[in-house]
Amino acid sequence: MSRPERPKQMLALTAEETMFQLTAMRARGEHFTAPIVVANARHADMIDEQLDSIGATAQALILEPAGRNTAPAIALAALAAEGANPLLVMPSDHVIADVDAFHAAIHAALPLVAEGWLVTFGITPDAPETGYGWIKVGDEISGGVHRVAKFVEKPPRERAEAMLAAGDHSWNGGIFLFRADHYLGALAVHAPEMLAACQLAMAKARREGARIFPDAEAFAAAPDNSIDYAVMEKAEQVAVVPVSMGWNDVGSWDALHAISELDAAGNAHASGAAGEVIAIDTTNCLVRTDGMRVALVGVDDLIVVASGTDVLVLPRGRSQEVKKLIEAMKARPAN
Repeated sequence: MSRPERPKQMLALTAEETMFQLTAMRARGEHFTAPIVVANARHADMIDEQLDSIGATAQALILEPAGRNTAPAIALAALAAEGANPLLVMPSDHVIADVDAFHAAIHAALPLVAEGWLVTFGITPDAPETGYGWIKVGDEISGGVHRVAKFVEKPPRERAEAMLAAGDHSWNGGIFLFRADHYLGALAVHAPEMLAACQLAMAKARREGARIFPDAEAFAAAPDNSIDYAVMEKAEQVAVVPVSMGWNDVGSWDALHAISELDAAGNAHASGAAGEVIAIDTTNCLVRTDGMRVALVGVDDLIVVASGTDVLVLPRGRSQEVKKLIEAMKARPAN
């Protein structure tokens, strides 16, 4: 259902609102300014429409001419934010069920952010997940905020099980909080070429109201690197706030089933306006349709997705293999 023209962030997967809208709604209230959005230029109109429908407006909509990973994207936002403003960085395709716990973690981190610390939020793990990076939680600095002892790459199963059992590790959820100027200062030390490319791209940017179009040639010179590799693993003052907030990155259909509201038979399916689902003698299935009627009889543990003229059927537990299917589809000659 995620397409280049309408990616996962722009879909309503877990609520009536899209994941992008839910992310924007987490940053509302007296403590937050209007959001800065960094996105692909092709999604500009969609972003404005989705923000408008929840009564929000971006203070800046930075439209990347090309994807260069998270470190340059965040640099563009930090340059737009200017000065000593704390910058909360949130991927727009995450689920956070307990927003109050998230806000409490933000406020716990703010005093250290003012002192120059770069803060990440560690997700309390509940499984030996091999698809996430992990963070070893070090000594407590103050009020639930700890020094990062070590960043751990996506681990093999045995190591993930050991870290889960040890109880001193968190998942790396990719959510950050730091002052804009301190992040740019860290880039100046650890990734000066990236900073220079982003500064030039913004200096030569074209502006249309709140929309900012960084210069394509200048931005292309920025190294393609993540914030973890470029900054967080190298900087001195890096802290983590471990937090249990009902987080999920909804990286697969199995993950969506796990966080969805289930009926008495363990099924999660969208019906009504999104498309009709009829399930008889069916258990533990996830069914999504954006229009086509889908009927199931006497089946268990399936994922069924109907989008447009495409239908996907696979056993629960194997939804990560959708990637193989996409690659196979790309390899097929066009009709």
